[in-house]
Amino acid sequence: MEGLLTRCRTLSALAACSLRHSSYLIHKCYHRAPGRGQRLVLSRMFQPQNLREDQVLSLEGRASDLTCKSQRLMLQVGLILPASPGCYHLMPYTVRALEKLVRVIDQEMQAIGGQKINMPSLSPAELWRATSRWDLMGRELLRLRDRHGKEYCLGPTHEEAVTALVASQKKLSYKQLPLLLYQVTRKYRDEPRPRFGLLRGREFYMKDMYTFDSSSEAAQETYGLVCDAYCRLFDRLGLRWMKARADVGSIGGMMSHEFQLPVDIGEDRLVVCPSCHFSANTEILDLSQKICPDCQGPLTETKGIEVGHTFYLGTKYSSIFNALFTNAHGESLLAEMGCYGLGVTRILAAAIEVLSMEDCIRWPRLLAPYQVCVIPPKKGSKETAATELVEQLYDDVMEAVPQLQGEVLLDDRTHLTIGNRLKDANKLGYPFVIIAGKRALEDPAHFEVWSQNTGEVVFLTKEGVMELLTGVHVV
Repeated sequence: MEGLLTRCRTLSALAACSLRHSSYLIHKCYHRAPGRGQRLVLSRMFQPQNLREDQVLSLEGRASDLTCKSQRLMLQVGLILPASPGCYHLMPYTVRALEKLVRVIDQEMQAIGGQKINMPSLSPAELWRATSRWDLMGRELLRLRDRHGKEYCLGPTHEEAVTALVASQKKLSYKQLPLLLYQVTRKYRDEPRPRFGLLRGREFYMKDMYTFDSSSEAAQETYGLVCDAYCRLFDRLGLRWMKARADVGSIGGMMSHEFQLPVDIGEDRLVVCPSCHFSANTEILDLSQKICPDCQGPLTETKGIEVGHTFYLGTKYSSIFNALFTNAHGESLLAEMGCYGLGVTRILAAAIEVLSMEDCIRWPRLLAPYQVCVIPPKKGSKETAATELVEQLYDDVMEAVPQLQGEVLLDDRTHLTIGNRLKDANKLGYPFVIIAGKRALEDPAHFEVWSQNTGEVVFLTKEGVMELLTGVHVV
């Protein structure tokens, strides 16, 4: 118990600056307690019934398509529902986790000077023809014509659009640089074979940042700044990651790195040097290369899921669209650019892939849809007398721990046993589960507290529960 409490106390200093975001909660999910505030109850949640394995297969096709743990778990517990190949309905729990991830991304991007914008998904064909990517992207680009015959694509990325936007600002000064513009929007790619659920779909959320600098040296400094922000982001999420040298591909530029989560189902083959920590995607190396190019040590091979990609572009796009700035001497010069992507839905699915057990989802603590699930006794059981105590505990937590507003869920399905509801809570991966069992009838009452991420189970009085939850940090 002491270990559990100590870890949570270390977070208490951060709790004061945590944000209270409950505006996106559906009002009907709440039940008003007599004389108290509202309780968020599970029975009113819009959540599909748990899917049996045969139902999952009928929705997703061949059994081989469900070899990905995150896809199988997210389907089985109703976090996603297939809409069409490569496209999914994101259900309320998933949307909550996604919004939390976006808030963490916003914090890191704005901490380095990022300014958030929003560009249209529809991108005119002439922008892409100007860079030759209309043809270079091939069938991967989702294209369409409007009623006037004008051609567009649904953007998988926005280098052309953002460079044209900046180029339209004729009086851009060196004093405004570096300029870091980013967005978090839906992106589209005509995948030939969508698979692995949210890890490789046709429609997905991405954070894409575009930077404009006054010189090559300044652009590379900004490049390092953004890469460091990515490192902090993955550290905050508690994910093991690696930064690997990579090919620039169709985006182009002079330098590129991928941020990868090492995992066996990853589609990227990577090499790593244990001695000097060199790492690279094998696509930029000779397949027969077994020696590290930096220290001459042996290379080992692994697989990974790409969750981020960074590019130093130079003037590739600014020269085409004439994106200029005025320097201190009044001269007009081309801006040096970089672009930086994060697969938002992919990070969410990849985190579930690497953290979860075979039959239970585990979230990064910051992204869990709800931090706490409270399970009262089964109706008519010997412990029924403890129902009022656990509801009182819920209300007291809401009053005393303001950062948990909207984060504590009451499993009011009291027609089910505590065991069945605990099994569901375990599958959904709430960081903390509080149960009013036999010991809740003691004097003083003791509640069973499960810490799902550590596997610890402790019995705490109401005061102990309050102390524990006070240290929980919420974004």
